[in-house]
Amino acid sequence: MYFVDTIETAGLGNRSYLAGGPLTAAVVDPPRDIDRVIEAAARRGVRITLVVETHLHNDYVTGGLDLARLTGARYLVPAAAEVSFSRVPVADGDSAQVDDGLVLRALATPGHTPHHTSYVLEEDGHPVAAFTGGSLLIGTVGRPDLVEPRLTAQLARAQHASAHRLADELEDAVPVLPTHGFGSFCSSSQAAGTATTIGNERRHNAALVQDVDTFVAELLAGLDDIPAYYAHMGPANAAGPGPLDLTPPRTADAEEISRRLAAGEWVVDLRNRVAFAEGHVAGSFNFEGEGQLATYLAWLIPWGKPVTLLSDTAAGIAAAQRELSRVGMERPVAAATGGPEDWVPSPEQLRSFRRSDFAGLAAARARGEDPVVLDVRRAAERERGAITGTVHIPVHELPRRLDEVPPGVVWVHCAGGMRAAIAASLLDAAGREVVAVDDGFDAAAAAGLSLTVPASAS
Repeated sequence: MYFVDTIETAGLGNRSYLAGGPLTAAVVDPPRDIDRVIEAAARRGVRITLVVETHLHNDYVTGGLDLARLTGARYLVPAAAEVSFSRVPVADGDSAQVDDGLVLRALATPGHTPHHTSYVLEEDGHPVAAFTGGSLLIGTVGRPDLVEPRLTAQLARAQHASAHRLADELEDAVPVLPTHGFGSFCSSSQAAGTATTIGNERRHNAALVQDVDTFVAELLAGLDDIPAYYAHMGPANAAGPGPLDLTPPRTADAEEISRRLAAGEWVVDLRNRVAFAEGHVAGSFNFEGEGQLATYLAWLIPWGKPVTLLSDTAAGIAAAQRELSRVGMERPVAAATGGPEDWVPSPEQLRSFRRSDFAGLAAARARGEDPVVLDVRRAAERERGAITGTVHIPVHELPRRLDEVPPGVVWVHCAGGMRAAIAASLLDAAGREVVAVDDGFDAAAAAGLSLTVPASAS
């Protein structure tokens, strides 16, 4: 009897899979931190004999090469993927035995990348699961624009054909087990739900219900921004990532933190946004450890810039280090625990700023304060509605566009509060007076703020 265990990487919106039988197993699209995979295999009492990649990932650093070396497993990578390490090249139709009567069969499903390959798990010759990577997702498909702009339209058409191939070759009851689509920016649109089957996708997935021209036009029109760090993930995976080091970073005292800030390095406070607003080290930035830390910190920070982490607990530092390692930010240069008063040589180096909600913003406008209102959502979000009279700078563009924020008190908002807190910390570090709107955007209209649909998002 086969099993499939899901290994979730929620912060990046991805899943990896451990699939096998009583004795041996395969790992599909392993995460960077392979200790989680090894622990999952130990719980099952199985030996990992296959490590399998559906494609060279653009959104995270794989742990596949490290896992294969550590376990002695065969490392299966699509043959057309250009890599700098030894692996078992996989072509369409190839099969690999997982356990007695249990086989993985490769299906070429280009679209997310030119070499993308899905794998069908077969038990005694009968398909029981489809690992679809970045091809067929839950209600959508993987985006086709991460490889090369000149290939985007071609890959979008390939996605349509690949989805149809999967639907044509597999029965309705076969579970679809994608890698992306649970918040990942590798998904072409927001995936719906957490589980699906070929039959469900046949009825609801645009790739399977629309003709190719309609599908491609809508897919390309709906593509969102690409996190900047994606440009570094593919090359890292093609080169072959080395072993991961999660040993604790060196401890920094208040004087060192001050020196690093003075040198232009990034000091990142991982505490929740309420605590950060109440008091923080001047010049530090707030990226909540419980939020989408890796996505937004890796997106905003100049690649390779040294980073020092601050948290109230050592566990918070360790969790952040693990999360950041998944996107190639391997080692913080230093870290410190405690509270803001422990991280500064003198109290004069502490700052704070106000927090409010959309009702507070409406009240400020009613009092005639005429604040600058900064919307830091992405363009695709703003197209669905924006508060009248706001300035729009997506949070991932704010570090290089700070001088475009008009003078005055800045009320900054996003869709829920996390990105507004990041933006508020960037503005505060630049010496601006800021109010962080910690509220869901749906509350804006209820607060009496007028909304418009911009003719085009900036």
